[in-house]
Amino acid sequence: MKYTCPICGYVYDEEKEGMPFNDLPSNWVCPICGAPKDIFTANEEVKNVDVVKEKSSDIEVKPLIMAIICSNLAKGCEKQYDEKGKLLFQELSDYFLQKTKLIAEANLQMISNLINDDLAMFEPFDKIATKNDDRGTRRAYLWTNKVSNMVKVIIERYEKEGVNFLKDNKIYVCSICGFTYISKTPPEICPVCKVPNWKFIEGGI
Repeated sequence: MKYTCPICGYVYDEEKEGMPFNDLPSNWVCPICGAPKDIFTANEEVKNVDVVKEKSSDIEVKPLIMAIICSNLAKGCEKQYDEKGKLLFQELSDYFLQKTKLIAEANLQMISNLINDDLAMFEPFDKIATKNDDRGTRRAYLWTNKVSNMVKVIIERYEKEGVNFLKDNKIYVCSICGFTYISKTPPEICPVCKVPNWKFIEGGI
């Protein structure tokens, strides 16, 4: 059997590793991105899904979602050294962010619920992009999906371990895709967008 990390794509191959995945200790984490064992997916569980009908009424795109999408596209342009494209998408992101109704107060449960809503809502975008072979949209979705899963994992760790899970560690955030990494040092490359570790910012953005 093979098990895949939904965040960075690392595959645990039982045949190569010489140990059944279920026999790994409960505190085992992904060697690439640090994701916990319990979110890995057995490859046989991955199933094809039907493509949704492409109707504008099927999906409501809220200003915050547009702000996130444009921000991701701006960072994609930065990765490609397209300064003009980066500035234009960032301007669009700022515009939609101004149209967003921000929550004055939030708690971890509320944030966790919003992340789960995002993960469920983004799936139709990926299906439509796959149907139309839109690689740019698929990449933006992929980044958002992986980063959202990573933030979800961090929240769950905080709820279980409290601030102790940060002991002797630092928080590193990729300035391109937003991937969050908690360790003593940043990864060699970002597991999501593959930029070098000098693109990571200690303590966040």
